[in-house]
Amino acid sequence: QVLPVESGGGLVQAGGSLRLSCAASGRTLSSYDMGWFRQAPGKEREFVAAISWNYDTTYYGDSLKGRFTISRDNAKTTVYLQMNGLKPEDTAVYYCAARGAMFGGWGTANLYVYWGPGTQVIVSS
Repeated sequence: QVLPVESGGGLVQAGGSLRLSCAASGRTLSSYDMGWFRQAPGKEREFVAAISWNYDTTYYGDSLKGRFTISRDNAKTTVYLQMNGLKPEDTAVYYCAARGAMFGGWGTANLYVYWGPGTQVIVSS
């Protein structure tokens, strides 16, 4: 069992940057596909980015690639989401999620088994 925990959220002005982190206490994340999702008030949960367990192949939600970058540290204990050029519409709770290795369905929330509690990101205009 993996219990991801997010950190790094906060308040930032439009155009600014934030880096979110996701770690699982006492466990590595090396054998898990990892994903980031977000949910804004009154909206459905949205796929942000994912990284595969083996080759660290990355996948992004529509229109986010180029501003957001997902990565892992070399020890594969932490997954990061670097967010640049933030916009007010990026305001949401950001969730880190893990699943056992599988192919495809990177943006399908139901395929991720373990979820963190979320971290709030607020982008002011």
